[in-house]
Amino acid sequence: MTTVESPGAPPAWRVLLSYVRPHRWALAGGALLALATGATGLALPLLAQRLIENLSADRPVGGALAVMTVLMLANAVLGGFGAYVLHRTAESVVLTARRALTSYLLRLRITAVDRSEPGDLLSRVTSDTTLLRGMTTNSLIGLATGGLTLIGTLVMMAIVDLVLLGVTVAVIGVMAVVIGIIAPRINRASKRAQEAVGAMGTAVERVLGSLRTVKASGAETREETVVHEAAQDAWRQSIRAAKWQAIAGNLSGVALQAAFITVLGVGGARVATGSIEVGALVAFLLYVFYLMSPISEVVGAITGYQVGAAAITRIQEVRDLPSEPPATTAPPRPAAPRAAPAAVAFHEVRFRYTDELPEVHHGVSFEVPPRGMTAFVGPSGAGKTTVFSLVERFYDPTEGHITLDGRKLEDWDLAELRATIGYVEQDAPVLSGSLRDNLLLGAPEADEAAVAEVLRTTRLEGLVERLPQGLETLVGHRGTKLSGGERQRIAIARALLRRPRLLLLDEATSQLDAVNEAALRDTVAEAARETTVLVVAHRLSTVTSADRIVVMEAGRVQAVGTHAELVADNPLYAELAATQFLATTS
Repeated sequence: MTTVESPGAPPAWRVLLSYVRPHRWALAGGALLALATGATGLALPLLAQRLIENLSADRPVGGALAVMTVLMLANAVLGGFGAYVLHRTAESVVLTARRALTSYLLRLRITAVDRSEPGDLLSRVTSDTTLLRGMTTNSLIGLATGGLTLIGTLVMMAIVDLVLLGVTVAVIGVMAVVIGIIAPRINRASKRAQEAVGAMGTAVERVLGSLRTVKASGAETREETVVHEAAQDAWRQSIRAAKWQAIAGNLSGVALQAAFITVLGVGGARVATGSIEVGALVAFLLYVFYLMSPISEVVGAITGYQVGAAAITRIQEVRDLPSEPPATTAPPRPAAPRAAPAAVAFHEVRFRYTDELPEVHHGVSFEVPPRGMTAFVGPSGAGKTTVFSLVERFYDPTEGHITLDGRKLEDWDLAELRATIGYVEQDAPVLSGSLRDNLLLGAPEADEAAVAEVLRTTRLEGLVERLPQGLETLVGHRGTKLSGGERQRIAIARALLRRPRLLLLDEATSQLDAVNEAALRDTVAEAARETTVLVVAHRLSTVTSADRIVVMEAGRVQAVGTHAELVADNPLYAELAATQFLATTS
């Protein structure tokens, strides 16, 4: 998915805070525990100084040792509990981000999904949101606690000796300048690495989604090369990001080693001149060692922020994709059994999928009264399936308008509109899960009697009896454990179980044998007596009894009539009928 970051996009820290806000008290508690851990650690060098002074003056050291032991134990307990609280909160932040992102993904406009790669979207929900964990603990909390601990350590060092403090700060300042130069490079490298992981996910999803075709084409080796190249690029970009992070991380170690050597030399000279005591030098050197932790936290916070900011940019790119308007009401229940059938009308509808593609509909107009069956026929590419996509508001017309019961579709609440419609797609998709899950997908409140009735109507009773766990049998990824005809009948049963006021059937019987097709034809005819049925069909034998047939060609309506009328009056339909040996059918 190629997107351009909006100039007005909120900064990464503001987006992170929106995810953190529900967990702010737990985060604050973890931060206080981390600060308490740092405070207990800060006291240890001063106690060590006192211990050395007591030893030098031949005074008792038992009290100082006891206090140091208590502080070390408290440091370990507070540190462990604080780390648990922070990591638990960070996981909660990731959960919040994933819930928000998946909720938004489910409401994306179909046009946005058409322009995206499923593997890349999956990467943004999984790997990119995972990076928020480190951003929460390392950046948000690490910068706060590490920064405060660093300031506290410098204050304690100032109490011990200001000269040595100046030496230490000078060395650390040089490191800070260098890290400031490196940080933007970490951000850019991290974003490229995450994009490469998304591209690899797209490559893997592409192969797994069409594995049978790949195997049948003998293309395993070629596709393996494509996936391996994507994995190699992800590795290359990740290594580049790791290089800059390693440089930044090692700088802190180098700076502290330089500070230690410098302090040791300058401090030794000051001890020799009597400016400070040996105990003070030991305490200061302990503080230099102690600086390692807060400096590492601050450096980690800066590098982690750059990585997390790149992830947030990719997450926000998804949030910038166009989405459907939120439902203004709770999802309606399926229509009552005797709900009035719907009327549909197209008024000079023009439509194209994208600005770069030609128009699919060129001023399409027709009216479908309530009740009965209306069939759409015509050559491939005539725009028949697009009619259904527009009725479902997967897309909106470029010009003209569509009405349902006399109301423009855009005036309907989207959830209410779709609750009135039962839709069977061309490929009759079946979701991973049980057979019952698939049947109840659009009507979760349907009772056993309704399920039994729809199984009888769609001739699925035999299938249920053959399955090892009946309705609870898992159907496999995309229904791979079922035949094409069984998937179509399940899709039809799923639509009928909604008791729709408008039933859309797109080539719904194309994979059925003659016996099941005849049975389903009777089922559709029976449904047409209670509701409005729209059917797209290439096999005219399935729609010769339709109340009206709309003939489409090249995005235009050529004629509307019954089978007999169109055979007599419309050359295109007569040709279609003749090729299917139906020209003389009355």
